[in-house]
Amino acid sequence: MLNPRKVGIIGCGFVGASIAFALMQRGLFSEMVLIDVNRAKAEGEAMDLSHGLPYTASMDIYAGDYPDLHDCALIIITAGANQKPGETRLDLTRKNLGILRSILPHITATDFSGILLIVSNPVDILTYEARRISGYPESKVIGSGTVLDTGRLKYLLGRQLLVDSRSVHAFIIGEHGDSELAVWSSANISGIDLDRFCQLRGIHDYETTLRQIYSDVRDSAYAIIERKTATYYGIAMAVARIASCIVRDEHTVLPVSTVLNGEYGLKGLALSIPSVVGKKGVEAVLEIPLSESERIALLDSAGQLMDAIKELG
Repeated sequence: MLNPRKVGIIGCGFVGASIAFALMQRGLFSEMVLIDVNRAKAEGEAMDLSHGLPYTASMDIYAGDYPDLHDCALIIITAGANQKPGETRLDLTRKNLGILRSILPHITATDFSGILLIVSNPVDILTYEARRISGYPESKVIGSGTVLDTGRLKYLLGRQLLVDSRSVHAFIIGEHGDSELAVWSSANISGIDLDRFCQLRGIHDYETTLRQIYSDVRDSAYAIIERKTATYYGIAMAVARIASCIVRDEHTVLPVSTVLNGEYGLKGLALSIPSVVGKKGVEAVLEIPLSESERIALLDSAGQLMDAIKELG
């Protein structure tokens, strides 16, 4: 029987451990099982996290094995090779597909009926493959997508416009990677069109400014990896946000990676698209308004992913 307040995390590297810490602090779950190919690493992370429980919500945190996942409401997969300096997310594909394919049979062998959340990169391709291999409903196999990229966009726009980033409403969609695109046509600051708000702030050459912000968002991971070898805090917060939407059944719109079935004229791949997220996973994939150039860019992003999928067979 599914336990709505139990989560499993597969992979206890920087990303997995940071996600565990973020989830513990939010108090969303009462039970957390950590799994890693290095059992001692999972045990150490569980011990370290547990020592902080007197200062947060009550929770049982422990290292476990795949059978312990059978009643989880949510399983988060972060296992995979790290992105190295100069390496794109798509360069990771073959290595991380192999890791994913070794993990999934252990999950499907249990009675797991919850939601599978893929975080490992390249997240869109791995989400598609996880759905294909597992046979789980498409609504229950989702990727972290461009939730982090969208957060980066909101942060940089807020800083540029001297406004709280929580008042910024904009999306990054497409591939979580180099071909992603910013949806400027519908971006706004609490209902005020972005171009109008730029003018109010005295930014008249705002197209140049927006191009630079987009470039900074797209290349953020590379900039961070160059400085500290890996990114993990930002994605941990993004995953905690997705988990909150699921556990609390918030019906929140987030640009998660999900398998498409004709939306935007696309199918046969997973792509990061604004979707309604709740306790059942992806409740609806939204076809948001796009300008003609944005639609072309989205189709180009999808085409690059489709080429990668075909090349991998």
